[in-house]
Formats: sequence, C-alpha cells, structure tokens
Amino acid sequence: MPSQHPLVDTFGRTHNNLRISVTDRCNIRCFYCMPADNVEFMDRSELLTFEEIERFVRVAAGLGINKLRLTGGEPLVRRDLSELIRRVSTIEGIKDIGLTTNGILLADQASDLHAAGLSRINISLDALDPVRFKEVTRREGYEKVLEGIEAARRTGFDPIKINAVSIRGLTEDQVVPFGRLARETGIEVRFIEFMPLDADNAWERDRVLFAAEIRERLEAEFGPLTPLGRTDPTAPASQFEFADGNGRVGFIASVSEPFCGNCNRFRLTADGKLRNCLFSLEETDIKQLLRDGDDAQNEQRIVDAIAASIHAKAEGHEINTARFIQPDRPMYSIGG
Repeated sequence: MPSQHPLVDTFGRTHNNLRISVTDRCNIRCFYCMPADNVEFMDRSELLTFEEIERFVRVAAGLGINKLRLTGGEPLVRRDLSELIRRVSTIEGIKDIGLTTNGILLADQASDLHAAGLSRINISLDALDPVRFKEVTRREGYEKVLEGIEAARRTGFDPIKINAVSIRGLTEDQVVPFGRLARETGIEVRFIEFMPLDADNAWERDRVLFAAEIRERLEAEFGPLTPLGRTDPTAPASQFEFADGNGRVGFIASVSEPFCGNCNRFRLTADGKLRNCLFSLEETDIKQLLRDGDDAQNEQRIVDAIAASIHAKAEGHEINTARFIQPDRPMYSIGG
C-alpha cells in the first residue's frame, strides 16, 4: 500500500516536482534524443489537451506538487503554449513554472510566456559554434537560439540557464567557450553528462564526458571553481562559482554521480503516460483516466494512480550496473 503521504515513495523521497511534456515534435534532430529523419510522431489526437493537462495539474497540486516544468520535444512548437502556462499558473499551490526549450522559437514568444506566468527558462544549447551546433542537431538554427537567449534576457527572465550535453569526441572544445559565456553574461551553464536515451540505442559509456573532466578543463583555463553544492538538495545540478565570483556553472552528473537518492520529480508524457523516473520501464495510463470522466470517483482513480506510481519508484536508475535496460522510449518521446 502507498505510504500515508501519497507522494512519498518507499525510500522516503517526497515528490513535489512534475515535468510535463506537451509534444514529442521538435524542429531540430539532436542525435542523443531522436532520429535524424523519418520520425514517427504521435497523432495529435493522442496528445493531452490543455484542458486535460490543467485538470491533472489540479489533482497533482492537491497532493503537494508545487513546481512544474514544461518540456518536449520542443514545447514551443505546441501552439498557444502561453495559454497553458496561464491556466496552470492560477492553480492553487503551484509556485514555480519552468520551461526547457531549444530556443529557436523563443525570440517570438518570450514576452507572451513571461506575461503568462512562466518563472524560469532553461535553453538547450550544446555548442557555441554554428558548425558544431549542426553536427549535434543535424539542422540549422544556431543564430535563432542566440536571438532567443537575448530575447529572454530583455524580457526579464531570471534565472536563465543553458543546458549543454557534453559528449566525448564532439563537444570537448566547447567547454571553455561555455565557461567564458558564463563569466561574461551571468547565465549559468549546466553541463549534462550524455545519457542512454538516444533513439538509435547507440549510447556508449566511452562517449560520456564526465563532470570531473569538464571541471578540470574549466579550472585549467579560468582557475579554481568554488563548490556551492546543491542549494536545493533535490536539484539535479551541483553548482560551482568561479573563484573571483564572476560567473557560475553547474554539473548534472547523471552517470558518474547519480542523484537518485534525492529525486523529487516525476513525469507526464505528451500522450498522457505517467513515469516515475526518466529511465523507468513502466508507465501508468493517465490519459484514459482523464477521458473516462470528471466525476469525483474518477478523480480518486487519478489520485490513486499517481500515488501507486510514486510508491513503485525504484531506488535508482542503475546505469552503472549490468542490470540497466535502456527504455524503449527515447528522450523526445518521454520529455526532457
């Protein structure tokens, strides 16, 4: 049976953070996330409507969820996303709404997103060079991302963070430029270890550029980094500040230093499946429950489904063991 608090799992982790994928579609094709071509996207009828997402968030907020992050795919390709943000921002208990985007469409939408109630924004950018950008994304768009970052700054988003996936043999030479960007702009750059969620199942541990190595490269160029730890113990990134106080970086070391023990997150996919871990092999069909009706009895079924999913959460993802099995869904289909 689930524990007394419905969103506390069997390892004592309290869950207050919900990540919601609003689409599996994307306007680039990062190799660590999705195939280059011939992607089979979900039919639009399979996607949760904004009304269904809002209803689910209301139920989840009643169970202690107070932080949301909207993801994809690329969430900004979902039409009228600011309307969804406006809806969920008014739900009692929701205190913080974040967005993870590749930034290509951000310049045109930043103002509306901010006005709708978006609190924070993370921009996925793995290279500060247009040629290397295209190697990773297999599409154009580098200049558009830079325009999006600048639009976010002008609009008043604070903080703005850049998520940079670090890949051996491809992005090592981007570490120092990203460090320089952090020092010159005040934007926190978070280096993310390459994880086994690619659509081609081509992940190899030898291609992971580990957080410790990235830190060594940064310190060789800029001097010592001062550890700030995790100001929020449930946050995935360990934070560091340059010794002169000029800029911060973070490391999300999912492979070399898993942070599963403090995880407070679970996920709702664009097609309405609840996942208690990014690497989970099991899902709970929330969409069917949402479409079965909105009476009190069905609301309780949704509550029970959330509680059961959290209760079943494993202790960790086991990437570093022989037991690890890569999920059938790649990143773009789960939600980043």
